Amino acid sequence: MIDLLAKGGVLVGPILLTSILALAIFSERLIHFARLKIREDAVVTDTSGLIRSGDYATAMGLARQSATPMGRILAHALEVVDQDRETVETVIIHSMEEEVRNSSRYLQALATIGNIAPLLGLLGTVLGMIKAFMVIQDMGGKVNAVVLAGGIWEAMLTTALGLGVALPVMVGHSYLLSRVDKHEAQLQRGSVEFIKAIGNRQPESNR
Repeated sequence: MIDLLAKGGVLVGPILLTSILALAIFSERLIHFARLKIREDAVVTDTSGLIRSGDYATAMGLARQSATPMGRILAHALEVVDQDRETVETVIIHSMEEEVRNSSRYLQALATIGNIAPLLGLLGTVLGMIKAFMVIQDMGGKVNAVVLAGGIWEAMLTTALGLGVALPVMVGHSYLLSRVDKHEAQLQRGSVEFIKAIGNRQPESNR
């Protein structure tokens, strides 16, 4: 396999490098989303209960200590909880938008890899074909079918490799986009529960 890839030319290395980078991005984001769900569901439930009982100080501490996107949203909202509902909702919306942007981190890079991998493969094929025809020229136009066929299949290796990298990368990118959408929906549900808790809250217990 290594010998086969070695025949693909100088662009095999960059294509393989993009595949490694894509795998690292996908794995990091996958772990990121896997850790969020359980922790965020818990912080919403616990914080909302404390708000309903009027224990705002403990709710604020819990939200900050959770170190989750939902916790940060709730902490920002609790900072303005004494103001009107419109202000609280505005803070929640702005905080949520920021957290969604953070969840989408590196996804543009993943999409870029999916787009450039086949182009690198195509470039490698073009360069390989140029090399093959230069060999034919050096042979004085006497075409040797074996030499020509060998040059062509070696040139097309990079196209196959580029497509082989691009396909799973684009599938992974689409999957991660769906996880971002689900995460955004989760943040919205948590925010709604928080707003409901504010509506049913007791006076702050430490005042």
